[in-house]
Amino acid sequence: MLKNITLGQYYPVDSAVHRLDPRVKILLLIAFVVAVFLVADLTGFVLIAAYLVLAARLSRLPAGVLLRSLRPLRFILIFTFVLNLFFTGGTTPLVNLGFATLTKEGLINAIRYSMRLVFLVLGSSLLTLTTQPVALTDGLERLLSPLKVIRFPAHEMAMMMTIALRFIPTLLEEADKIMKAQSARGADFEEGRLLQRVRAMVPLLVPLFVSAFRRAGDLAMAMEARCYHGGEGRTRLHVLKVQKNDWTAILVTALLIALVVLEGAFLSRYVI
Repeated sequence: MLKNITLGQYYPVDSAVHRLDPRVKILLLIAFVVAVFLVADLTGFVLIAAYLVLAARLSRLPAGVLLRSLRPLRFILIFTFVLNLFFTGGTTPLVNLGFATLTKEGLINAIRYSMRLVFLVLGSSLLTLTTQPVALTDGLERLLSPLKVIRFPAHEMAMMMTIALRFIPTLLEEADKIMKAQSARGADFEEGRLLQRVRAMVPLLVPLFVSAFRRAGDLAMAMEARCYHGGEGRTRLHVLKVQKNDWTAILVTALLIALVVLEGAFLSRYVI
């Protein structure tokens, strides 16, 4: 199960998406999230899916690597679908189950919110899989740098977020080792009721937290030994510059948002 979590992992491939400016990719993800929440019907979801498939093909990521990010969220997806299916009121009944009535509006909402969640997870995974943590730090810092006028710690915030992403695979690997060691000693993490499985996770969480705090202390000591003092006076080996491919990606994303907005406006004016 732990191996299915792809957040924070980088997939090294030479592709057009990998070579994009990290600042542009972060802004494109924000625009993609806005477009996902603007979608109102099936046509908009088809546009979003086509954009996501195009980005995945250009990134040269295997489909299994990208779709693997959905596996840990299976319970949340099912819960979201069922919650909207049974608890959304409507005037067009489809099936009467006795204890609840499934309506057309409930089914539409269940599909809509589930697809939004799927697209958000895939879009976020596409960013982390195609962007190195160091590049992500530089992009975040450059985007937040205008806030330095109001004394916002842009460099420290970017560094903190990137370190958190960087250590997700490390902590997952550590948790996997602890689980295998405890399973060899008779621990069972898969069988039993939900409460029993939660209790079985306690012996896993305690050494995992101890290891995480120890790694954090070692990292802080190493940064202090190298005279790290934040972003003040730092120079950069790679200077970020927006290239032709970045402008192409921006135009394609802007076209997607325009189509989604126009399609939603047409739907609300002539159909609803």
